[in-house]
Formats: sequence, C-alpha cells, structure tokens
Amino acid sequence: MVPTRVAVFGAGSWGTAFAVILADAGCDVTLWGRRPGLVQAINTTHRNPDYLPDAELPYSIRATTDAAEAADGAGIAVLAVSAQHLRKSLTAWAPVLAADTVLVSLMKGVELGTDMLMSDVIADVTRAGPERIAVVSGPNLAGEIVRRQPAASVVACADTTVAERIQHACHTPYFRPYTNTDVVGCELGGAVKNVIALAVGIADGMGLGDNTKAALMTRGLAETGRLGVAMGANPQTLAGLAGMGDLIATCSSPLSRNHTFGANLGKGLTVAEAAAAMKQTAEGVTSCRSVLDLAERHGVEMPIAETVVRVIHEGVSPQGAVKELMSRSAKPELR
Repeated sequence: MVPTRVAVFGAGSWGTAFAVILADAGCDVTLWGRRPGLVQAINTTHRNPDYLPDAELPYSIRATTDAAEAADGAGIAVLAVSAQHLRKSLTAWAPVLAADTVLVSLMKGVELGTDMLMSDVIADVTRAGPERIAVVSGPNLAGEIVRRQPAASVVACADTTVAERIQHACHTPYFRPYTNTDVVGCELGGAVKNVIALAVGIADGMGLGDNTKAALMTRGLAETGRLGVAMGANPQTLAGLAGMGDLIATCSSPLSRNHTFGANLGKGLTVAEAAAAMKQTAEGVTSCRSVLDLAERHGVEMPIAETVVRVIHEGVSPQGAVKELMSRSAKPELR
C-alpha cells in the first residue's frame, strides 16, 4: 500500500507534533518551515530545537523551506501557522497545491477584521469546497503528543468520507481521532477555549483558588455553547473533545500558552511584558476581540470573553476584572 503523502505547513510546536503523529501512522511527511536554520536542524538532528528540543523526531520526516517541494504529490495539506497569518501564508501556498488536495486546519483562532473561522479563510483564499476542508481539534498539547502519551482528538469535515480518510492518516496507538461533521462547532470550541484559558490563567496568577477556576471554566463553556448554537453548531460537539475536552486541557496545563500568558498578567506583568516572556503565539490574545465581535453580531452574551478583552486591550486591571464579573446581576444558570 502506497503511504499517504502529507505536507505540513508550519514547523511550530503543534505542526511538528502533528507531523510526528502522521509519520508514526505511516504517512510520507514533508514539513515546511519558514526559517532555513530551523529546517536544517530538523533534517540533520531530527529535533526541533526552537519548539520541542527534547523530542526526537521520526527520521522519515523531511523538512523544507520550499512550499512547492512540500506540496508535491501531497493529497493532504495540513495548515499549522498562526491564525492571523493564515490568509497571507495560504495565498502564497495556494498556487502549488493540487486542485484535489484536502486542506486540514490545526489552527484555533478567529481572523481579525473579518471575524472568519479558519475554515472560512481557507475557503475564501483557495475557493475549495467544504468537502476539501477539514479541522483537527481537541485536547492536544504538543509537548505530551511528542512523548507519545495517549490523547484523543476530533477530525471534522462536512464530507464524512474525507474525515475518515484523515482519521486513518493520523490514527496511531497513542493518538485516537474521532470523526464529526460539525466543523463550526469544532472550530469555535478551539477558538473560544483560548480566551477562557486566559481568564483562568489570570485567576491562577492572582493566586485565586480552584473554585474560581472551576467557575470560569464552566461558565466559559456556557458562553461557548451559546455562541455555537447561534452559529449553527451542535451543542454535543461543544460538550465533547473539541469543546469541553480542549477547554480542560488548555485551562489546566502549564504547557498551555494562553494559560501561561494569563498567569503572567495575573502576577502583575503588563500585556507587553507577558508577550515578551512568550516564545510562541497565544492565539487568544488576538482572537478574543474577534470572538467578542462574533458574539455581538449574533446577539450572544459572553461576559468572560468581554472581560478578557477589557484586560488585554483596554487596560482594566485583573483585580478590577474580577470585581466586574462578580458584581453582575444574578440570573438563572440555564439561560
């Protein structure tokens, strides 16, 4: 049987980790990276020194800075760049992608300015139909994945056959993907949980306890569910791996970028100082504004997301944010 040929565009932590999964599942994987030095290091040392320095990568993974080389013969193209850079990057890559290549998004964000989910950006740039666009989302911290620790995820595509094809391409003894046709629900779960993780991180940094964090996570899931339903998502998706599962992992783990960024804010760092302390992108920092825009467009109340926006972009202190949230009027839980 000929191995599935896969191009992974993005040599950051999750792009690299997903390349490991694909290689372990028997795929023929080429990893595209922007920086020649990093690509050379991956090819010669079989490690990614900038993002996952302690993980040895499968020798079968090849890295390149040439998008055409990466895309050559690939039936699946995995997109793993920052959400806010997807449009520009994909515009450059689109000409070298075959007309039938399946495009898989690993990104968890909402585009600034357009408020588009990543699948919408992919469709807008490439004119691909929904049967060629898929999303992989779930509680998948890259540092644990490359240690081959058991994990599960969701592969969502409007076309079940395509979802199953991707599922087969990334199914390993340690990585268990489930299929779903609810692309919107999976994307919203991944995007909004980053915003909630910032709030939970802030609470952690302030020294607040588990009651506070549990309340933020639970009410954050309620906010995600309200927005998801308004946008046509299946509520069950948001109660599953791509919703609650991803929320728990991102809000609880020190490996989470968004939680770490929030914790630094809670400890008293400014937004600029917290950003400087991070090597990688915390998607929620930028996407929180777009998430709130979506909520306002659909008439959905999202007070935690609104508070995160006020802390990060409007200068409200973490202490003031907690006071604002706790002083809101009382209401029924299930509304």
